[in-house]
Amino acid sequence: QVQLVESGGGLVQPGGSLRLSCAASGFTLDYYAIGWFRQAPGKEREGVSCINSSGVSTNYADSVKGRLTISRDKTKNMVYLQMNSVKPEDTAVYYCAAREYYCSRDVRHYNYWGQGTQVTVSS
Repeated sequence: QVQLVESGGGLVQPGGSLRLSCAASGFTLDYYAIGWFRQAPGKEREGVSCINSSGVSTNYADSVKGRLTISRDKTKNMVYLQMNSVKPEDTAVYYCAAREYYCSRDVRHYNYWGQGTQVTVSS
């Protein structure tokens, strides 16, 4: 069964750090770009970051540049999103999603989705 599972979410204070993980089962991520998306209550799902299948190319939303870092570990079939200097506006459910090879900002282009992990930034 093809599955993506996110973990690592939780409650964190403003300025703190968190690392989200995206684990794949049932398929190898070697040929897939992985995108991280987030959705806050009452808002549309938005792209946060993406890493292509080779790991060479990454991109970030302007709102998170310099604070979030995406990476992948092919030996573990995992992708990570390191979140530093978090802000209350980072509060959302975070999803990882997979599509073949290249990143896309369009949620409709992704074939596989995880169930999401909640990140809450609050003092």
